[in-house]
Amino acid sequence: MIGSVTCECVIYDVQSLKQKRSVLKSIISRLKQRLNIAVSETGYQNLWQRAEISIVTVASDKVVVEKELNKALAMIDSTPEIERTITNFEWF
Repeated sequence: MIGSVTCECVIYDVQSLKQKRSVLKSIISRLKQRLNIAVSETGYQNLWQRAEISIVTVASDKVVVEKELNKALAMIDSTPEIERTITNFEWF
């Protein structure tokens, strides 16, 4: 089972693309280190207060995939610099 989640995020306290990249790099590296997922910024690369993050994981059971994706979303939500807005799940 392959699970994918794409979430749009708003980063309020940044004034440049450099600050945005710093916030996203921190979040993405924490996600990769702590969870069994692949994660990348996939949209809005040239806008400094918006971001789209895609997360993918693979497991033999849908429940395991869903738990891992929800852990990743919880980590994003626990980061005070970023707010998750639109979230879409896909299953393959």
